[in-house]
Amino acid sequence: MSDIIRLLPDSVANQIAAGEVIQRPASVIKELVENSVDAGATDIKIYIKDAGKTLIQVVDNGKGMTETDARMAFERHATSKITAADDLFTLHTMGFRGEALPSIGAVSMVEVRTRVKDSQLGTRLVINCSRVESQEPCACEVGTSISVKNIFCSVPARRKFLKSDNVELSNIMREFERLALVNNNIHLSIDTGSGRSLDLRAAPFKQRISDIWKNNLNLQLLPIEVDTSLVKISGYVSRPEFARRRNPLQYLIVNGRNMRHPYFHKAVTQCYDSLIAPDTQPCYFVKFEVDPATIDVNIHPTKNEIKFEYEQEIWPILQAAVKAALGKFGAVPSIDFNSDVLPMEPLAKGETPEAPTLHIPEGYNPFTSAGMSAPSFSVPGNTEQTSFSAAQSLRPSSRSAGESFSSKAPRKWQTLYEEFMEGARTSREEADAASARLPEMEETSFSPICIQYAQKYIVTTSREGLLLIDQHRAHVKVLYERTLERVSHGGSVAQGVMFPETLRLDPEHRAAFAEVEPDLAAMGFKLEYDQEDKWRIVSVPSMLRNASATDIILRVLDSVMEDSVNYAGGKGSAGKDMRERMALVMARTSAIESGRRLSAEEMEHLVGDLFMLADPAFTPSGNRVYVVLNEQTLAGMLK
Repeated sequence: MSDIIRLLPDSVANQIAAGEVIQRPASVIKELVENSVDAGATDIKIYIKDAGKTLIQVVDNGKGMTETDARMAFERHATSKITAADDLFTLHTMGFRGEALPSIGAVSMVEVRTRVKDSQLGTRLVINCSRVESQEPCACEVGTSISVKNIFCSVPARRKFLKSDNVELSNIMREFERLALVNNNIHLSIDTGSGRSLDLRAAPFKQRISDIWKNNLNLQLLPIEVDTSLVKISGYVSRPEFARRRNPLQYLIVNGRNMRHPYFHKAVTQCYDSLIAPDTQPCYFVKFEVDPATIDVNIHPTKNEIKFEYEQEIWPILQAAVKAALGKFGAVPSIDFNSDVLPMEPLAKGETPEAPTLHIPEGYNPFTSAGMSAPSFSVPGNTEQTSFSAAQSLRPSSRSAGESFSSKAPRKWQTLYEEFMEGARTSREEADAASARLPEMEETSFSPICIQYAQKYIVTTSREGLLLIDQHRAHVKVLYERTLERVSHGGSVAQGVMFPETLRLDPEHRAAFAEVEPDLAAMGFKLEYDQEDKWRIVSVPSMLRNASATDIILRVLDSVMEDSVNYAGGKGSAGKDMRERMALVMARTSAIESGRRLSAEEMEHLVGDLFMLADPAFTPSGNRVYVVLNEQTLAGMLK
């Protein structure tokens, strides 16, 4: 039997590695910018064309590479960052695995121009899908310029499943924000070639936050600072009143590297318990400085997941720092024990306050007013008017000055009571007669009586058995189908608003908004550009009830950026898919929530609307709306 195990060629191995390292154009930008940072660059420029599908170019003024280094940089596991395994525990650079450049070169055409400071000429290197096509001297500036063209040209399946340009651009802008936040001491700029650009000067950390997200974010932040032998924590957290319902800005940074860490995220958010609404999240920008030997960054090729040796010890330190910031700067509500409950004039020494006296004339009856004088109130110390009549104070303003309050006839309270009791007696007799007729009804008749259980479920009956209906899912299904029906028939579903909401979009959301704007208009949302990344929502779908239009639009944009479907808004089945997802977001936001008490009429109306649908059993996302308990099932449960 012949041997069957073979060593893969480097080109194939690089393409396999590229599947983990290079997931989309944003991944290329991340790897190239981190290399520029490791090279000591203070000025990094990024140029994009067609959302990175045609061109990604990163130009820096770092120390550059020699002719040999430029060629070796595209070999697997070739790196200048480490030389031994022990160096993994003293890392001070962003990269160290030696996989990024070979992976990029395996799936695209790469052109490198680089020159070191002591050389008069630089080097130009061209690599096409792992094949070196040329390497020659060239004239260029000190530093490195890397151009990545036609990404995923060697992996057509991966290129086919890239999202639309606007969605990929949103991911690029989001990655650029992370890189710019970490490297606030570096001048960074990006030109997307589609009118969207960002130029960030080197600035302190708080100023960099304000430069990226604007919207007076720096006025909403509280500084945190703690320095221990185990960890140094610094950064900013938002005031509780500025917690966000959608798109919270939450960044954790360790030793100059972005990371995802659910444990520390929970430590921060727990500090806001009882300070913010349950459906909101605080913004935070927290930096950790620890001994590199106490963390492990070599978990995933993207190096975003990091393990801490002392994470349980860092937890209380982080919480104490956040709570101290919230308390020190008055973000936690306090009670002023020095203020009076009610303003009052001070009494003289030895003087006691006097209460008003009430004088009730003898024989006064509040139910008869003829010939009776009303009680009067005397206020001590009031020399201008010592008393006033209760009848005068209660006299309606519509009564004429000459009309006497006593002109009314005495009220016949006994007659009114007898009439009320007679009506109650008649109602009971009618109810008893109706209940006596109930047994005569046929057993097959449908009873419309609905009962709410736990303020979550509607219990009713049908010919098939007992129905248990989830009220939230049922309303989601009804609103979803109703919205799609109106849109499919071309009916007008929009209504103007008297006081337009203001919508602010971050750079990554602006790209996604351009993608879905036609579909938003088809659903009934009309937005007008105001100024500096602000839009006014001037019309909303008519079905929108007790829901924020801003929240719905942000949910739609998040859905676009997270969805893996490649679509073009408004064209064919792709546009239909987009509107279906919009309708689902609107239905979920506007639907009756679990925990809300419903009246009998509301339950009957909801059940009637549900069972008028063609397929009422499941929600658009596949969740069951109701269950049926027939006689056999109930009998089996009771055995």
